[in-house]
Order: sequence, then structure tokens, then C-alpha cells
Amino acid sequence: MARFSVEGGTPLRGEIRPAGNKNEALPLIAAALLTDEPVTLHNVPRIRDVRGMLEIASALGAKVDELDPKTIRITAAGLKSQQIPANLSREIRASLLFAAPLVARLKHARLGPPGGDVIGRRRNDTHFLALGAFGAELDTSAGAYDLKTEGLVGADVMLTILGGVGIDAVWRRLRPAAADAPRPTEAEPELVTS
Repeated sequence: MARFSVEGGTPLRGEIRPAGNKNEALPLIAAALLTDEPVTLHNVPRIRDVRGMLEIASALGAKVDELDPKTIRITAAGLKSQQIPANLSREIRASLLFAAPLVARLKHARLGPPGGDVIGRRRNDTHFLALGAFGAELDTSAGAYDLKTEGLVGADVMLTILGGVGIDAVWRRLRPAAADAPRPTEAEPELVTS
């Protein structure tokens, strides 16, 4: 691992640009599907999970343009599919983040169990419980997550896990009849509805 070693009493001067954050980029890629308008994301890290999310966005009908090595533009005006390809879903856990935008835009989302690294307790039900509070119905009888709605409704939802800027963007868009975003608190990943 690279490190900076500072010796003596000489002040540090200069500038560095922090690397992009995967845990913010992935939800923002999914959130870009909430609109027909182009969404430009800057300082996006070029790693496997980001490439996987961009592949899923393309498979769903979004146009993905690389404007420079760290900047992408996603235009979801041509969003055509509510089915997240199983082979791509198995590659990355964050694929389940596409469920909310698909339900919001197309009133239907279908995905297989998400893959990715198994690191501790990582529940999927929090996402589906929140979408249920907004009016989506979940069916798992065919071995996949199948979400449908006649139309989403506002709901007062308190997420008991911090979701970051990207997740917050998704939830804000999904609250059509409510004034503010769900209230996150720091705790185990659970959901409380009131």
C-alpha cells in the first residue's frame, strides 16, 4: 500500500484529488434510471463493480457514454426492460439497486438473487420492505424477485441503516406523495415503517 511519510516541521502544500467512491457511484448509476434526462457522473472509479452496473444499465435500455476516463453520462430515455439479466445480477450485489428505479418508471422489476462478495450480514429484504411500503408487491415464488405496482404511493419510512447520497437520491424520487426523504439512523440494517 502506498503511503506518505512526513518528516520534520515542513508544512505540506499542494493538491490531491480524492479517488471516486464505489459505494456512492453504484447507487447513483441506478438512480440515473429514474429520469429520461441525461445524468452525468464525475470522478467515477473504474472498477469491476462499476463496469457491472453500467452493463446492467445498458442491458435495461439506458445509453451509457464515457466522456472521459472518470466521467460517464447515462441517458435512460430508452429504458425498455424490467428484467435485470440473471448473469449480470449474479456478478454484483448492488444489482438490486435497480429494482427501485424500474418499479418507479416501469411499474415492474424482476431480478435474480444478487451476487458479489459475501461480507458479514448483508440483507436484501430492507430494499424490498421499503418498496413494499411505497406500494410494490413482491413475489418470490419463481425463485426470483418479482416486484409490481399499480402505482407507488408516499409512505413514511425510516431506514435504520445509513444509505449514502446515492440511496437517498433513489428514495427521494420514490416518495411521490410525501414531502421529505426517509430518516436514516445508524443501526443494524432493518426497516421501520410508521
